Amino acid sequence: MKKKYFLVALLGAFNIALAQIPAGYYNSAIGSGYTLKTQLKDIIDDNNDGLSPEYQSIQLSYGDLYDTYELSDVDIYYDHSGPIPASNKPLLDMYSEKPSEADSYEYIYGSAQQDDGMLGNAEGQRFNREHTIPNSVFGGSFPERSDAHFVIPADKYINAQRNITPYGETNAATQNFTNGTKIGPSRNADYTSGYTNTVFEPIDEFKGDIARIYFYFVTRYEDDLTSYGSYDMFDGTANQAIAQPFLETLYNWHIQDPVSQREIDRNNAIFTQHNNRNPFIDNPSYVYEIWQNVLSTNNFNLDNNSVSIYPNPVTNNVINISSNKNLDVIIYNVLGQNILSTKTTPNANTINLENLNSGVYIVKLKSDTGTTTKQLIKK
Repeated sequence: MKKKYFLVALLGAFNIALAQIPAGYYNSAIGSGYTLKTQLKDIIDDNNDGLSPEYQSIQLSYGDLYDTYELSDVDIYYDHSGPIPASNKPLLDMYSEKPSEADSYEYIYGSAQQDDGMLGNAEGQRFNREHTIPNSVFGGSFPERSDAHFVIPADKYINAQRNITPYGETNAATQNFTNGTKIGPSRNADYTSGYTNTVFEPIDEFKGDIARIYFYFVTRYEDDLTSYGSYDMFDGTANQAIAQPFLETLYNWHIQDPVSQREIDRNNAIFTQHNNRNPFIDNPSYVYEIWQNVLSTNNFNLDNNSVSIYPNPVTNNVINISSNKNLDVIIYNVLGQNILSTKTTPNANTINLENLNSGVYIVKLKSDTGTTTKQLIKK
């Protein structure tokens, strides 16, 4: 079994301090709505905005991306544990990684597997640089083209098959790839409603990663969005930026797949090269704070006011969950490891925690209409 390390981040309920964020980095992010989005843009862009502190992002060359990936996208989370030899760094590719079993193939940095203009007519032959926001949208301009926050290493064949297909969910795949990534018509239901064309669906493990990449991009390049070419996932504005069906989808992915340790490490590594960060990894609650007024209210049917856990702190090994919904309950320790998974109903809502040690835990509660996260203390 592969190892999976999560840091389950609070999505609005409480704050978790993440390592390596410079002191004061987000001090000027004090607004809400689109004002907050612009304030974050000022923090992470390449302009001198007169902030204190001021960090101006650095433009990399297109070739620099491969060097950056050897810091930011090495697989030490699933297939490997312990030290990785400098000459044998395995690539973490979201389009081919199988989190719970052996991958069908593996790429090694510095090998002949890097794209050389040859092959790539099947999976597992070459890897290259995938623009999650297609290169054609921004005309191949810099600094976008070499921004490692959204340009990721990926299997060359799958990259080409995706092309400019938007991200979404399908229940009628026309193409399936070895790790479960797929292409097909949008399922066009609940939070994906409003788009019926072909979509590209990554596996659940990386849906939140893709969502936070998009939130980063429309924030970092806010000033340029209205000059870009047409793209189904964008609405042509600088404020909302993401077209409604995709905003709903990405928000749900962001909630359902919380920030992982892998994303935190990637963000920290890219910061050393780019001198800017993805705010939505550092502070996941920014997503809701910016887009809350345009997101469907169905996303918030399960929130901190509609469900509660008591007693908290726990003193007698049993907690009660007050909710009028059926819930999936997952409890994580501070390392992000899944300690307990169960279900509750309004009539059967107690959970025995006698097997849990004293400490702080994170409880993820999911219904058919939404998800929320709460802190739990056991004495």
